Amino acid sequence: MRHLPYFCRGQVVRGFGRGSKQLGIPTANFPEQVVDNLPADISTGIYYGWASVGDGDVHKMVVSIGWNPYYKNTKKSMETHIMHTFKEDFYGEILKVAIVGYLRPEKDFDSLESLISAIQGDIEEAKKRLDLPEHLKLKEDKFFQVPKSKIMNGH
Repeated sequence: MRHLPYFCRGQVVRGFGRGSKQLGIPTANFPEQVVDNLPADISTGIYYGWASVGDGDVHKMVVSIGWNPYYKNTKKSMETHIMHTFKEDFYGEILKVAIVGYLRPEKDFDSLESLISAIQGDIEEAKKRLDLPEHLKLKEDKFFQVPKSKIMNGH
């Protein structure tokens, strides 16, 4: 995809409450403003990259952009799973993500178990790909050092 790497930031908002509770895979959700400002031709699906919360460290992440067919969402969302255990919720903090690669298109699943299994597979694949030198260098991008007061899409 010609937009990668793609950088965006925004305030973490409450999502559908499914990530932690139903899936055991917590996600941080961007507000509609950030989702609505994604490039018009960005494909829906599962991506991987880097993320930081507030002034915190940069961690590996996977992000789902789309309609979540299993849940039949009516609004496009952008849900980021950061591969790090946080001690507490961080609603209201600024989430910064650098999307560096595409894993797969979004799809429907016949069970919650198959959805969870696919997400866990996405996480494992993302971990491997983010260890590649061309992706590791983006962890240090100046984007993650930009003052947190700015909300933006693009770089």
